[in-house]
Amino acid sequence: MGLSNNLATLGLLAALASAPVPTIAQEIVWQHAVSVLEPPRLPPDFSHLPYVNPEAPKQGELRMSDEGTFDSFNPLVDRGNRAVGIGIIYDSLLLPSDDEIGVSYGLLAEALTYPADISSATFRLRPEAKWADGTPVTPEDVVFSFESAKQHSTILANYYRHVVSAEKVGDREVTFKFDEKNNKELPSIVGEFPILPKHWYSSKDPQGVQRDISKTSLEPPLASGPYEVASFQAGSSIRYELRDDYWGRDLPINVGRNNFRTISYTYFADADVEFEAFRAGNLDFRQENSSSRWATRYDFDAVRDGSIKREALPNEFRARGIMQAYVPNLRRDQFKDARVREALNYAYDFEDLNKNLAYGGLNRVDSFFWGTDLASSGLPQGKELEILTTLKDQIPARVFTEAYENPIGGDPQKVRDNLRKAIALFREAGWELQGNRMVNLSTGQPMRFEILLNSPSMERTVLPYVASLKKIGIDATVRTVDSSQYVNRVRSFDFDMIFGVWPQTMNPGSDQLVYWGSASANQPGSRNLAGIADPAVDQLIRMIMSASTRADQVAAVHALDRVLLANHFVIPMFYSGESRIAYASKLARPDPLPEYGIGFPSIWWAKSP
Repeated sequence: MGLSNNLATLGLLAALASAPVPTIAQEIVWQHAVSVLEPPRLPPDFSHLPYVNPEAPKQGELRMSDEGTFDSFNPLVDRGNRAVGIGIIYDSLLLPSDDEIGVSYGLLAEALTYPADISSATFRLRPEAKWADGTPVTPEDVVFSFESAKQHSTILANYYRHVVSAEKVGDREVTFKFDEKNNKELPSIVGEFPILPKHWYSSKDPQGVQRDISKTSLEPPLASGPYEVASFQAGSSIRYELRDDYWGRDLPINVGRNNFRTISYTYFADADVEFEAFRAGNLDFRQENSSSRWATRYDFDAVRDGSIKREALPNEFRARGIMQAYVPNLRRDQFKDARVREALNYAYDFEDLNKNLAYGGLNRVDSFFWGTDLASSGLPQGKELEILTTLKDQIPARVFTEAYENPIGGDPQKVRDNLRKAIALFREAGWELQGNRMVNLSTGQPMRFEILLNSPSMERTVLPYVASLKKIGIDATVRTVDSSQYVNRVRSFDFDMIFGVWPQTMNPGSDQLVYWGSASANQPGSRNLAGIADPAVDQLIRMIMSASTRADQVAAVHALDRVLLANHFVIPMFYSGESRIAYASKLARPDPLPEYGIGFPSIWWAKSP
């Protein structure tokens, strides 16, 4: 899920006014945290994060689940199916706060600094940071990890496209150089990726085979973080164990965190089977994504007697937007016309689905930043209007005259009206309903596409949409494949239409390049699922990244949202706006939880028997 933060500038160099006088450098100021909107709440000598229980016991087992399978412990490469939870064996340079927006504190890094023009950022590693074999974590590890990420991960290469290099500049210091200045998020995002052990990947495995960071592998990696891989069954289960020799156990940033002695995951091929395992007491925690299941299937003995608790928490959504949608592949000719994509939205009856399948528990998404103040509304005004006016020849004219609204269905008359509008839009785009088929007048080809899924449990949501499309002559079919095939097809853009979900932070930036930027449209494995390649979108993303004030940033995000919506790149679906969780009563959590997250599992713990 947050990828980007904006940083307050910190001046490090001062120049005398007269040119012949040499520049005089001020003393370098190192800081313990990076912040975007407000100064960090915690001082350098803080004792623990304010939302943890510093007395939480380190004990017990946490049993969780995931759908699909896994065939790799490599956290970087795009290939294969990465094991769920593998991130807990690694540390990163920084750790984001769940109680502050855009604030991260040092983890592997004890401090960082950057010049006034933010052309680079330098991190100083903690001297006590060590790998599980006792080897110190070094700048060479950081450089190796960064270069591997850019070389072997399309998503990370796009995300870090403005970070041109990482270089060791001291025994414990590494500098990242940027290809543009005054991009406030860059010093923060370079602190996010996992740091991997160069010396381990440069050596051979126990069988004498040279390790290779570019390939998938099921050899348990060398850890630097609080957990290590204790055991696993390839593709079906994995068990992590808390390390007693973890170097960072007593750091203030880690007090009250990483409390479970073991964390295990079992994989299931189907969501219903997974739920039954939870219901039978074989799992300890479940985040429920099905509104119908949440409404109808939690009335069982363990819930009634209190052995399982249920909560619906808004915390994660206070600082996170979302777009969940049907994603037509714009690389396919039949989806290139925006009128076709808009027509597909008119065929989607959200109201009927919400009433009959979700028991009214869903909200229709109407923004790419839904749920936050970054979502556009009404007609553009002020700075937002100024931005859009500079692009008026490159964006749909309706941006200036129409506020975006999804079609409303739910009753027979509204549905008929919506389908008539859909047919009219197809006609404008060069299609015609001939008998019971929507036919392209230029090619004679019918409108036909496949909706690709990775779980049978999703079919009940999709089939009503398929039935609606058939009413206007569209031959839509559903294909459900296993998780490995699904991942490979999505990575190579081998699909007509899929579900897509894009989480948004309160400080969007480089992540928007990954989601919507032209450079990522045809890069295999990118998050630009739709294949958006639009110069106006690219310019708006650059405006977001270079915004000097929060007001300018919000205006640019609103403008981007409007342009994305007006082009009908996706068919917006729904979201609940809260985390629906059910968990065994043996689990405990801080009360209150952090403002912007539920902190699971890092700040939860197991009660004593």
